[in-house]
Amino acid sequence: NMQLAKWVAKCKEMEIPCSDAVTLGGTLGDPVAIRQWNIDGLPTDSFSVDNGIVIFNSRRWPLMIDPQGQANKWVRNMEKDKGIQVCKLTDPNYMRTLENAVQFGTPVLLENVGEELDPSLEPLLLKQIFKQGGVECIRLGDSTVEYSPEFRFYITTKLRNPHYLPETSVKVTLLNFMITPEGLQDQLLGIVVSQERADLEEAKNKLVLEGAENKRKLKEIEDQILHILSSAEGNILENADAINTLSQSKVVSDEIKEKQQVAEKTEKEIDDVRSSYNPIAFSSQVLFFCISDLANIEPVYQYSLTWFINLFIMSIQKSEKSREVAQRLENLNEHFVFSLYNNVCRSLLEKDKLVFSFLLTVRIQQSKGLVDAAEWMFLLTGGVAMDNPHPNPAPEWLSDKSWGLFCRLSDLPAFAGMREGFAAEAEEWKRIFDAPEAHLEPLPGKWQEELTGLRRICALRCIRLDKVWGAVQDYVVSVMTEKFVKPPTFDLRACYDDSSALTPLVFILSPGADPMGAIIKAAEQMHKPEPAYTSLGQGQGPIAERLIERGRAQGTWVVLQNCMLAPSWMTSLERITEEMDPSTTHPDFRLWCTTYPSKVFPVSVLQNGVKMTIEAPKGLRANLLGSMKMDPISDEEFYNLCSKGPEFRKLLYGLCFFHALIQERRLYGPLGWNIPYEFNNSDLKVSVQQLQLFLDENESIPWKALRYTVGECNYGGRVTDDKDRRLLNCILNRFYCTTMLEEGAKLSPSGIYVVPPDGAYEDFLEFIDSLPLTAGPEVFGLHDNASITKDNKDTNELLKAVMVTESSEGGGGGGGDREAMILTVAS
Repeated sequence: NMQLAKWVAKCKEMEIPCSDAVTLGGTLGDPVAIRQWNIDGLPTDSFSVDNGIVIFNSRRWPLMIDPQGQANKWVRNMEKDKGIQVCKLTDPNYMRTLENAVQFGTPVLLENVGEELDPSLEPLLLKQIFKQGGVECIRLGDSTVEYSPEFRFYITTKLRNPHYLPETSVKVTLLNFMITPEGLQDQLLGIVVSQERADLEEAKNKLVLEGAENKRKLKEIEDQILHILSSAEGNILENADAINTLSQSKVVSDEIKEKQQVAEKTEKEIDDVRSSYNPIAFSSQVLFFCISDLANIEPVYQYSLTWFINLFIMSIQKSEKSREVAQRLENLNEHFVFSLYNNVCRSLLEKDKLVFSFLLTVRIQQSKGLVDAAEWMFLLTGGVAMDNPHPNPAPEWLSDKSWGLFCRLSDLPAFAGMREGFAAEAEEWKRIFDAPEAHLEPLPGKWQEELTGLRRICALRCIRLDKVWGAVQDYVVSVMTEKFVKPPTFDLRACYDDSSALTPLVFILSPGADPMGAIIKAAEQMHKPEPAYTSLGQGQGPIAERLIERGRAQGTWVVLQNCMLAPSWMTSLERITEEMDPSTTHPDFRLWCTTYPSKVFPVSVLQNGVKMTIEAPKGLRANLLGSMKMDPISDEEFYNLCSKGPEFRKLLYGLCFFHALIQERRLYGPLGWNIPYEFNNSDLKVSVQQLQLFLDENESIPWKALRYTVGECNYGGRVTDDKDRRLLNCILNRFYCTTMLEEGAKLSPSGIYVVPPDGAYEDFLEFIDSLPLTAGPEVFGLHDNASITKDNKDTNELLKAVMVTESSEGGGGGGGDREAMILTVAS
């Protein structure tokens, strides 16, 4: 648009006649055809319409980057009447399909291509047509076939950011059909109005169709009049047939224009009412682009537009109703944001859950114009380090790096004067620098009142980078409420309920995680046959295909483990999942896949599947909660079955606390353990079962046996370092002792963590839920300074992950956000 504006200005300067508003649609587009494209599913925004115009005005066949399937849907609808053939490179007979289509002039859609195209397509892409016996022909593979001029060829890929080699790009018209914010907002507006005011949306759609038909008729009449005028011989006034035809055309034309005026007036009235639902459509499209950018952090974080829209519709149906539109939209927005948070969180690794909460919060604030771009980039990057001409006023405790950050921050308008006033407030800044919970300390002087939200975090970044992680958590709580920093615990049954026989369930693994036990247990609880499983690798593809075939027929579960080890078979997995037919698939069939984050896992399976992660929750409180909700502890019968009920429940809590504590110590690196051990839920599960067994079979509590089985066998069996083994047993002795049986006994020096009173299962969950979100080093037996290295690492990883999402080139904008970011950093 900027380039067009420059062209228009230059033309006027050179006195070249031109239109004030030049658009591709206005110059090359046919309004009637464009309206029909929109009806067929092409988004109404100018970027998508321009793409459509380019397709029909280019010599080369289009290759469309189409991660949300918008172009795919449009092409299918547009060419439906011509009998479009849809195929993939993985189809065994795709070349035969192409040959027939080329010969008989049928459109072909080649979908889901990768970054490389089949070399046998080259004659078709280059249109290497030749004449043979007076007939136009083309060579495909080993065959020579007649070439019909009616043939059209469309190619789509689901990759968000593919890298095509120059030799591929010059053979096709490469188009980005990634949905734009405007296009998605328009779709979401249509959805919410159709759910809330079905009468309005129905009337709107009817008017759109009528309008398109009226414009088509007008065009026909205009063409007819032009034909009569151009073909008339002699004096046209003496040609009675021509005069009659022109008169009738005038009458029909006036009638249509009158109808069109009424229709446009009605459409405007409808649009005025629809516009009251625009706020929810706008805020929801912001959320979609937020979750789309997560794929830049890990390639397995893929979410389809269809999935997003289904979740949106579910929120419309389940959120609280209200007669007031404003209140109704507020209820809907609140329900949808939290529903999206819960659904996305279960598919994220622990390291990325706060990243997502932070990103969600900032994107919402940015959409309201509450985040300054320069301040945001400073928070992520710290600005560009240059020679600092200003001397450090407190070199004895403030590093030159921190002082440089303060100087660069002072260049931003909201922080003007911070550098000049630093020396006078040095003691106050030192108080923050020395404080164990620096992010909770008030800022010096006027800055306490003036700096809020992200600005406060910017100031903290300069002096205590390690506490930015905690400040981010507090920021999310202040804007979004506490539930957005409390990710839901893993719930396999809820994930199963969201799936179907045609929807794969995908486990995204972390080191030491094995969901096989949970899957087998779930099958038992749901009275399903034992799942069939295979670990993928070389030569395992045919075995997996047979298992899937048998499972689809018999309604059993099939588990494919370690999918990332069979990259060559992933195209077959993609084909199998896409070809699943509800009429030939037993409704009880489920396909479970496990994979580490990997680029080889098919995008379409990730987008359409139910994704889950299974790893120890991050944070002592979350870890405790996760342990209490795992099998068999969550089983009410098991929880209350022990003959020594009160003792069992308190020691069970102590065991869960021990399990959380030794896992969380790993985050402190060599200060926590000399070697980072992969303690997991299997260790806890067997220890819990032994605890119940020993208490039931002995009159008094067998402390020695309990400590030995847990400290030397279950957990100790993993420990290879002598010092680590001694530490493990020291920690265990704090929890497997008589003190654990005393209500209110301290579990940390500060007394923040204590032994809870005996009670029901829900009482223990409520007690854990009241614990602090973040645990200080003291509960782990470490010095306050031990957290500095860990917190610095956490903060750097958080900011790096957010930065990666900011450099996304999605949204159909051709990388505008990325260019703006580079300019901001450079300036």
